[in-house]
Amino acid sequence: MALSDHVSFDQIRALHGWGPDEVQGLMRHELRLGSYVAWRKRVRQFTDRREFYK
Repeated sequence: MALSDHVSFDQIRALHGWGPDEVQGLMRHELRLGSYVAWRKRVRQFTDRREFYK
C-alpha cells in the first residue's frame, strides 16, 4: 500500500494502525536501499507539491 501513490499514510493508519514513522521503518527494512531512497524522494516531491499526500 505504501508504494502506491494513491494511498495516504492516513489510510494506512486507519487500516493497519501504523503511523508514518512505522511505515517508513518497514519500508526501509523490506526494500533495497535504492528502492527505499527512490520511494522517499517520490513521497517528498509529492508532499512539496500538494497540501496533503502521504
